[in-house]
Amino acid sequence: MTEAAAPAAVSGRTREGLAQRLAADLRDGYVVNLGVGIPLLVPRFIPAGVEVILHAENGVLGLGPPAPPGHEDPDLTDAGKQPATVITGAAIVDSALSFAVVRGGHLDVTVLGALQVSGRGDLANWYVPGRHPAVGGAMDLVAGAREVWAVMEHVDREGRPKIVERCTFPLTGRRVVTRVYTDLAVFHVVDGQMRLTECAPGVSPAAVRERTAAPYIEDLAGGLGPGSQPRD
Repeated sequence: MTEAAAPAAVSGRTREGLAQRLAADLRDGYVVNLGVGIPLLVPRFIPAGVEVILHAENGVLGLGPPAPPGHEDPDLTDAGKQPATVITGAAIVDSALSFAVVRGGHLDVTVLGALQVSGRGDLANWYVPGRHPAVGGAMDLVAGAREVWAVMEHVDREGRPKIVERCTFPLTGRRVVTRVYTDLAVFHVVDGQMRLTECAPGVSPAAVRERTAAPYIEDLAGGLGPGSQPRD
């Protein structure tokens, strides 16, 4: 028996395009935590006229876009230790107060990278067995935020699906993910059921299906498209 061929390559959104797509769903007045990786590209793409208060767990409330070349302040960084800026009215706080924001339920959304997301919304993003663990504040964030949006490439470097029926990596949280943004698609998780609500430009539903290991419902004509609100 021959091994099944891997799916043919398909072009989706770039990392920047993925951050821009997610940023389009941020609404005026949101308080949003950004994790490391793709989430830290989001400040570049927040729509004009939309005020979003960005929180970094290292103690910044009111994070701005990346610092332009030549204007970096080594004492002001984002959660990924990259030079950052702040908006007018921003606050710099200690770690205890920063995590009080998280644990006190003051975040509308936390945007996190992911190693795996299961079809029911389980998240694994802190440890690949055999490598160095890096939990950071992820477990606090998924427990404290009203919404958890996972953003990631649809498949790993070996072409294996990262949206799976069951996570095989250690979990960060069970049934915590409410949206998944990938380079190929957007999913919403509603009542433990994953729904495909959007395919990236040039990507077919069949291509998404071929690269997704979790069961899901296609809801491409449903009411959960760009700009929909988080749950109450």
